[in-house]
Formats: sequence, structure tokens, C-alpha cells
Amino acid sequence: MTSDISKKGPEDTPPSSRPEAIKAIPVRHYGRYVSALIAIGALAAIVYAFAQGDINWNAIPDNFFDERILKGVRETLLLTILSMLIGVVGGIILSVMRLSKNPVTSSIAWFYIWFFRGTPVLVQLFIWFNLGFVFEYVNLGPVYKDEWSDFMTPFLTALLGLGLNEAAYMAEICRAGLLSVDEGQTEASQALGMSHGKTLRRVVLPQAMRVIVPPTGNEVINMLKTTSLVAAVQYFELLRYAQDIGTSSGATVETLLLAAAWYLIMTSILSVGQFYLERYYARGSSRALPDTPFQKIKANMLSLGNRAGAGH
Repeated sequence: MTSDISKKGPEDTPPSSRPEAIKAIPVRHYGRYVSALIAIGALAAIVYAFAQGDINWNAIPDNFFDERILKGVRETLLLTILSMLIGVVGGIILSVMRLSKNPVTSSIAWFYIWFFRGTPVLVQLFIWFNLGFVFEYVNLGPVYKDEWSDFMTPFLTALLGLGLNEAAYMAEICRAGLLSVDEGQTEASQALGMSHGKTLRRVVLPQAMRVIVPPTGNEVINMLKTTSLVAAVQYFELLRYAQDIGTSSGATVETLLLAAAWYLIMTSILSVGQFYLERYYARGSSRALPDTPFQKIKANMLSLGNRAGAGH
């Protein structure tokens, strides 16, 4: 007994009975358009207000590359780098002390962090600058001896005030990074015969950097801006030079805007460096690395092109 069973595939279906192709209609985000119009309107109002103000805009490009401004930029960057170096090294030491099982060292670290995080940076700068009322001389025996006023220069005051304060914040950042590493990593390293210091350098710190780098980048940018406070202890950096130029030329507001422009340039460069550093340390923790700014721009341009094509 045979049966004739006819099987029809999609190619045998008459063209008239085939389902129509689905037309994808992009979702209209009207809220985005409204918010964009509001933002553009607010920006235009701000630009108009500044344009109508009594500001000599020519003073900004005329003094943008002034010798004193460029020197202030160099001093600001130098102070930022050295202060962060003190802060990072001090923070690592303090975080290890804080996590130590020795109650004396952990208590010392806790007190340091409590004091320097609990008092303003400007107050600490003034304390360092005026410690000559307590210590008249700096006496290190045959190595060094001088009066405190000659020893504690404005540069040293700024360096100690910013660097030691930053060490307290970096200690908590480093401690969070160290605690993010699983204890099994340390136990496995010790089982292999590695010392505590070698385990910290070779196993724990490389993994903790993924947690430490992002807030450290924020601290670097914050330190760059905080250097403007050292003008109060007679140290000349970008803001102090800009104020002097503004006072002598009568363009006070203009030179402040000039200083703001330089701060924005420097923080933007540091932000780009922070992004690529975070991307570097994210290699072992995420399968897909975050897109670079150029990749994001390319993806957005392709997305806009696809939307325009779909609209037609």
C-alpha cells in the first residue's frame, strides 16, 4: 500500500500567499528632542548673556600663551605629579598598615586617615605654613639645621599640605582595592611558598589595580584643581599668575576665564589618559573592552546613517 504525500516548501507557495516583509519602524524618542531643544536654548541664553557683558574677550587670546601663564601651567602640573606621588606611596603604606593584624600599626594608620580626612586642605596648608610658632628651628643634627621659616618654603608647604592629605584618601582607595581580591589568592600564594611582600606585589596588587585605577584617576584630576589653593601660602601657580596679570592689566574676570580654560584643557587630557588606563586594566575582567571615543563616534555615525536609511 502506497500513499502519495505531497510536501510543499516555501518555494512552492504561491507569491500571493507569502507573508509580507516586516517593516521596522524606528521608535520616536520625543523626550530626547525636547530635552535637546531645552539644552540648546539654555546654552544660547548663557552665550548671549556673556556676549552682552562688559568683558574684553580679546584679553584672553592675548594672554593665553603669556610667559607667566605657561610657567603657572608647568608649576601646577609639577605640583600635581609630586603631590600624587606622595599620596599614592603614602596611601599604599597606610592601607597595608590599616589591614595589618598589628594593633599598633593599624591604629596609627586609622588616626592618620581620621585626622587628614577630617580637616580641610586649606587649614592644613596654613598649619604647615605657620608651624614656625611651634618649631623655631629644624635640627637634624650634623645633617641639617636651619630656621623653620627658611626651611618651610611655599613650595614645600604646598607639597606637604597636598601630598599628605591625599595619602589619607588614597589609603582608603587602596584598602578597597586590596579587599576586593579574594582571600583564596593569598592563601594559594602562601601555599606555594611566596612571602607576604611577594604575594602583595605579584598577586594581590595587580588584581586590585582594576578597582584602584578609576578613583585614583578622579583624585589626580581633583588634585590638579586643588593646587589652586596653594596661592594662599604664597606659592605661584596658574591661578596666582592669572590673578597677578588680571590685577596689573585690569582684566580680572578675563584672566580668571583664561585660567579656567587652561584647567579644562589639562583635565580633559588627564581624563583621556584615565580612560585608556582603565581600559588596559579591564582586559582580564571583561570579555569585551569598552569602546574608545573614536569607536563610539563611528558607531553613532553608523546608527544615524541606518536610521536615515530606514526613514526613506
